[in-house]
Amino acid sequence: MPVEFISAIHPNRAADGTSTFGVGIEPDFARRFARALDDGGFDYTLVAYHSSSADALQLAQFVAANTERLKPMLAHRPGVIFPTHAARAFATLDRISNGRLSVHIISGGSDQEQRREGDYLNKSERYERSDEYIQILRKVWSADGPVSHEGKHYRFEDFASDVAPVHGTIPISVGGSSADAYRVGGQQGDIFGLWGEPLKETAEQIASVNAHADAAGRPRPRIWVSFRPIVAPTDELAWEKAHRILGEITQKSAQRAQNNHGHHYPAPGQGRPANVGSQRLLEVAARGDLHDRALWTPLATATNAAGSTTALVGSPETVAAALLDYVDIGCELLSIRGFDPLNDAIDYARYVLPLVRQELAAREAKTAA
Repeated sequence: MPVEFISAIHPNRAADGTSTFGVGIEPDFARRFARALDDGGFDYTLVAYHSSSADALQLAQFVAANTERLKPMLAHRPGVIFPTHAARAFATLDRISNGRLSVHIISGGSDQEQRREGDYLNKSERYERSDEYIQILRKVWSADGPVSHEGKHYRFEDFASDVAPVHGTIPISVGGSSADAYRVGGQQGDIFGLWGEPLKETAEQIASVNAHADAAGRPRPRIWVSFRPIVAPTDELAWEKAHRILGEITQKSAQRAQNNHGHHYPAPGQGRPANVGSQRLLEVAARGDLHDRALWTPLATATNAAGSTTALVGSPETVAAALLDYVDIGCELLSIRGFDPLNDAIDYARYVLPLVRQELAAREAKTAA
């Protein structure tokens, strides 16, 4: 399958990592953002989930309604709504978007965040529930009539849906960096999402996911890897920009810690993150600032690795070459979003995406010759 690009829709003008979290939704800005991604040639946009953010399902529908080809990657947290309801809601949105929907299942890395919405399962139990949840979604989408289910976490009888996905199913993505994530992703995922680690560690994670897929007799998931590129016309200017962003985020993190408003970015040292993915990013950062061609890790330290926080730093040519390094180890979905989200997305579309696609086309032509 072709290499594709993912961004992340922002529902408001708060710059990620440098402005106050939680200003709600600004429809005009979100519409402009979605159309910029659509016009710029991005294939997908992540619609993120957080307990206090704008509702992801409604935002995904908004994205679909305001774009022509962009595919919403809807983050969804099992345990918030019943899976039969979710199956019908997702199928409805898939119909509205003419088959463009994908669903990213997030099992949850923070017990505190899960409990904000009444979820008191531990992490292992949450992944077990996600496994069952995905099975139910697919069972409902493929059914010719009423279906029943009795499992550890869910039980229902004679459920039927009058709406089915355009292509009979909807691609399911799973993400994470724990053994449970690799297992559920390998056994159930069509796509598996990773945060940007060095090439060696990323290849090891891919191998773990693929081993579970092979053991289950399933096709290997497409691998999705996420970065926060910092791009400027030259490498030197990009590094100046990177250090400026680091200074801004460090200052904001300190202010949040002082004001106790650290929703997304606790100050460094404010407790070890509970999720394995963040722990891995901090361990990589502790080994050095720069890895491989352009992977820069101090932002992970500055944000306590709250989410995808490793950067690729350089000119468009350097960043494109770094992305291609990940393609070469098996990554088919490249997630790139910046710290000035809309302007960075526009720059990526103008200067980075074409370089990657031109090189891939040249490789394909050479192979075919």
